[in-house]
Amino acid sequence: MWRHSGVTIVCVGKIKEKFYAQAIDEYSKRLSRYCRLKVLEMADEKTPDNAGQLVNQQIKTKEGERILAHIKEDSYVIALAIEGEQLDSVKLSKKIENLGINGCGHITFVIGGSLGLAPEVLKRADYKLSFSKMTFPHQLMRVILLEQIYRSYRIMKNEPYHK
Repeated sequence: MWRHSGVTIVCVGKIKEKFYAQAIDEYSKRLSRYCRLKVLEMADEKTPDNAGQLVNQQIKTKEGERILAHIKEDSYVIALAIEGEQLDSVKLSKKIENLGINGCGHITFVIGGSLGLAPEVLKRADYKLSFSKMTFPHQLMRVILLEQIYRSYRIMKNEPYHK
């Protein structure tokens, strides 16, 4: 069985609620059996109330620059984006497995801030993944993403997992 050299999650914003932090810690610990996981938090920009389109674009650009500075050149980048492709858990597992089989040693998942991802980040992405057409808080999205990555590895190894 191949093993990715690493999975990195680059995300905008800090985890504030203790229960999210506990869930992230738990899935990070579980994932350590399967891959080296790194979670990189980027500062989010303050979004003024009733900010116009130009201000919102400037905020996304600043956050995007921070994100891009932390993406390795040889990493396969999966951006979480509403307009991305929706996969079930088995298909996500197959995608991750196929990347490893085809020699991809590192995968970077990117979670944007409250305004989404800058066009530059989406352009750098090798794949856009959507969990839903709904909008989720970035803190919760981090938990959901970690759980799905963990589930993917369990599926790859034919290990039982609660459905």
